Amino acid sequence: MGMFDTVGQVGREERSPNTLKKLDRMNKTLSHEEPDRVPVSDFFWGSFIENWRKDLGLPEDANPYYHYDLDWIVTVPNMDPWIRPFETLSEGDGEVVVKTGFGAIMRKKFDYPMPEMAQWETDTIEKLEAAEFDAPDDPRRFFEAGDNQIAGVGDGFERNSPPWMDSVKGLRPDFPVYGSMIATAECLTRLIGQENAMLWMGLHPERMGAVINRIGEFYLNCARASMDAADGLLDGYVIWGDVAYRNGPFFSPDYWREYFKPWVKAIAAEAHSRGIPVIYHGCGCVHKLLEDYIEIGIDAYNPLEAKADMDAVALRRQYGQRLGICGNSDIRVWERGDRDEIKREVLRKLNAARGGGYIFQSDHSVASDVSGQTYDYIVNLVREYGTYPLDLGEYEEQV
Repeated sequence: MGMFDTVGQVGREERSPNTLKKLDRMNKTLSHEEPDRVPVSDFFWGSFIENWRKDLGLPEDANPYYHYDLDWIVTVPNMDPWIRPFETLSEGDGEVVVKTGFGAIMRKKFDYPMPEMAQWETDTIEKLEAAEFDAPDDPRRFFEAGDNQIAGVGDGFERNSPPWMDSVKGLRPDFPVYGSMIATAECLTRLIGQENAMLWMGLHPERMGAVINRIGEFYLNCARASMDAADGLLDGYVIWGDVAYRNGPFFSPDYWREYFKPWVKAIAAEAHSRGIPVIYHGCGCVHKLLEDYIEIGIDAYNPLEAKADMDAVALRRQYGQRLGICGNSDIRVWERGDRDEIKREVLRKLNAARGGGYIFQSDHSVASDVSGQTYDYIVNLVREYGTYPLDLGEYEEQV
């Protein structure tokens, strides 16, 4: 029996046998056991979904999670420090500029995939030290519709996002549903900007350390409150937090260990105390930090970007079954669309699935440059070759 075999007991009678099978597949995988087949899912840009529907001649409401019966899905409550509607600063000519509940002034051009963070309300370290956030357990975060930056301003633009708990309950009949919360590093990027965050850490390391601890405690309490609100309905938890770029961590690993790591550890421990697994999402080259994530009990790391020198097969060789892997299939290969190259990429990465511990996904998210036909081909490849016991033919590698 695996570590997470009791997950999802609440409301099991409302879930189909197929959903319970997917839950078992995910839990066995994250317990480093081999289930029936390798789980597969992803994060999709809205622009990809639009193109995918056109490419495959699908209805306007077609959804890749349902169309492919994917194995898990993540949901996001309102994580804004200040719960408030977007303030529209300008609108027109295919774009909108808003100020969000992070105090970020964001310019969203509708024809561009991602928004621009133009300014921040919190633009000095003194303002950051004085900032007082809305309560972490404010029910509006979990039970009410409203604007929030993470759900509303990204590759798309959405006002009045639905209540988080409605999303959780609506998805549970069909998918293992994971909750999520940002960690301190992700908050700082949105609250003050990456440049200010790194500059102020360099100029004022102890003052910023105190701020990081305060924000870390805030998001620990947000995570705890979200799990309380879900009341047993979550099957897992994702912690979001980019701490690295193409060549390595944004800041000293020792500084991360002193101030950031304890709060990630605390959120993971809170989830584990409730019997649910934890996937950490952090972009960039994280080789210098992976032992730390293993030590604090992260069950799988995502997305393990291939373009940042991360490789699932090499990681499995290095860490064995101590590290769960979620992602790492090179999106650049997907974008090129060459079937032979895609097959080589997908089947080679499936070597990391031996013994369990591997969830197949892209090494970031599925963007608009991936054709609908290509994604269709990839899912079918994983379903065909990802069945245990694995037989990868010429792409077999020792791990």
